Amino acid sequence: MNKNGDGLLQNRYHTFKKKIMINRKILFVIAVILSFYCANASAQQQSTYNFLKLNVDARSSAMAGNLVATENDVNTIYYNPAGLASLDGKKASVGFFKYLMDINSGNAAYSQELKKYGYVGLGIRYINYGTFDKFDEQYNNIGTFGAGELAVSFGYANKYMERFKYGFNVKFIYSSIDIYKSYGAAVDLGAMYSFPEQKFTIGASVLNLGTQLKTYNGSKEKLPLDIRIGGSKKLDYLPLTFNFGFANLADDYDKFFERFKNVIVGGEFELNDYFLLRAGYNNAERQNFTTGSTAGLGGFSAGLGIKFKETYRIDYSFNSMGKIGATHRFSLGFDLK
Repeated sequence: MNKNGDGLLQNRYHTFKKKIMINRKILFVIAVILSFYCANASAQQQSTYNFLKLNVDARSSAMAGNLVATENDVNTIYYNPAGLASLDGKKASVGFFKYLMDINSGNAAYSQELKKYGYVGLGIRYINYGTFDKFDEQYNNIGTFGAGELAVSFGYANKYMERFKYGFNVKFIYSSIDIYKSYGAAVDLGAMYSFPEQKFTIGASVLNLGTQLKTYNGSKEKLPLDIRIGGSKKLDYLPLTFNFGFANLADDYDKFFERFKNVIVGGEFELNDYFLLRAGYNNAERQNFTTGSTAGLGGFSAGLGIKFKETYRIDYSFNSMGKIGATHRFSLGFDLK
């Protein structure tokens, strides 16, 4: 197993292992979560609140989690808050993410323009790891405990001469495992520049720049800082929008250019006004999910979108984790009056 795994469950296990005898189910869930969060043992920084690095909604997940240069999508609040300034009206989205075993996650986002003042947005995401049996040192069952995390983002964005967009989020984070609680605060910063004639947009963001305000056990940990850059190009003679970019650029590497192995590519094909097909590839995830000599379909993703009644959209994504399995996300988008 990757030794530099999720700071949340890996570090806290040593804190309360004398009070809780963890059964095989808990060990399995911990192993799954660690494998999901680890990207590269030599590159991953030890941090907490690593759920913040997970893909959020179904559309972005189907394209391997790349919305850093995507316009007119309320869920850009999670990837690049500058994207809020590209919205053409009030928009909202809710989503559900089904992981392995009893692990579930959900998200919601809303944004609107404040005339003369810019754009504001709200994003909420949570993850629930389920309920586990709790044992004392004599193996007596003394009840159950749960684990979960929550992040709430308040965003602002605006434009400068239409082409340049900028924005930021203020983010509050809460996490709990049994009786252990922690919370922190962070900001996200983003910028986006459009070339309308070429149907091309570039974007960059710095995510999770902050600190842990209350620790689990007195040992302060870093937040999972993430730097992303990318571009989006709508082709002239094909109804295809191609996205490309790099994530996890803030991670430590022995060589500078090794971080650019974290490439993400994706595309969205419009079959007609109502149906869209999507696909993506995340190279870092594929390396992480490689076991033995093969990764199967690890790192690959696909999905579809369905528009109806001009104001609603249903999105679905499939993300392969190689031999571990696959995850599924569903999102519902709204264009509000």
